[in-house]
Amino acid sequence: MDIRQESLKKHYEWDGKIEVISRAPINNSMDLSLAYTPGVAEPCMEINKDYEKSFELTRRSNLVAVVTDGTAVLGLGDIGPEAGMPVMEGKCCLFKEFADVDAFPICVRSKDVDEIVKTIYLISGSFGGINLEDIAAPRCFEIERKLKEICDIPIFHDDQHGTAVIVAAALMNALKIVDKKIDEIKLVISGAGSAGIAIAKHLMNIGVKNIVLVNSKGIISKGLSTNNSEQEYMASITNPENLTGTLADAMKGADVFLGVSAPGIVSEDMVRSMADKPVVFAMANPTPEIMPDLAKKAGAVVVGTGRSDFPNQINNVLCFPGMFRGALDCRASEINEEMKVAASYAIAGLVSDEDLSPDYIIPEAVDKRVGRAVAEAVVKAARETGVAKL
Repeated sequence: MDIRQESLKKHYEWDGKIEVISRAPINNSMDLSLAYTPGVAEPCMEINKDYEKSFELTRRSNLVAVVTDGTAVLGLGDIGPEAGMPVMEGKCCLFKEFADVDAFPICVRSKDVDEIVKTIYLISGSFGGINLEDIAAPRCFEIERKLKEICDIPIFHDDQHGTAVIVAAALMNALKIVDKKIDEIKLVISGAGSAGIAIAKHLMNIGVKNIVLVNSKGIISKGLSTNNSEQEYMASITNPENLTGTLADAMKGADVFLGVSAPGIVSEDMVRSMADKPVVFAMANPTPEIMPDLAKKAGAVVVGTGRSDFPNQINNVLCFPGMFRGALDCRASEINEEMKVAASYAIAGLVSDEDLSPDYIIPEAVDKRVGRAVAEAVVKAARETGVAKL
């Protein structure tokens, strides 16, 4: 039985991957009076007097909403919010397993930006953070931006920023192996949607200066009629040589290729056209832009994918549990750029120089050290930048 059929079988058996467990024992009338009426009136009145008490007297301080509209689920596309529920439940499992964060799936039946924003805002008082998930670009950018403006808790679109944090960590260590400086490389990103754009912005924050974004229509440059607003903005801060043409044109002389796009679109010849000692992160799932064996055959020194059956899996689970653990621990009002950068350095730092190799540039997805390391780095950055309340 292949993994998909086995997974389907297990989902029927599980009948859902998460459940609610009571933290308050209720074995007698006194227990009932303490956890519920009449005793519960007292914490209610405390919160009524001081909003901040809601983080101390309820589970809000450890609760994250995982929210989707079902428009960009995995590689399946717009399959609807209910069909996205297994993914959201899975995400909640990872939050709990890797950072002891309680998370709950919220699947919204709308594709209207303002309607989604209003829905999330109206329920935000029940949570300590909001994890946006599997929302199609460019709508996801606007939803995140608007929520950040009106919410007083962290808003984090994992498809964008979680991916970016992990890619940056992997890149830092890959460049050690090929002995290249981050501010001197030429880096090509295939995919100019939410993940590709977020990766580009984050990599610029850690020092990459020459980035070329490419989508299915070619290299992103200024003034293209096919650019959406985010792509037009990115064209103004990337592609310093004003390149035009195809992905093959962009990859000539490039030091690093990052793929968050489509299967099989990179050939061996395209890898051969890259600079000496190239790095290839082909992260399309389940089929990468180029298979690792072919990339290495063509000369790639370091290869990463999004898959667990190849070395160097670039997986968001290395970021989001620890990111929210840290944000919740210091009651951060937002997750800012400095916190994301700190997370990237923390993840990269878990691979020692002695252990670093072309097949080990990033911790494994199930490495339990990562959540705590990221959380500690995020708390420190939050306090240093003034967004921590604790």
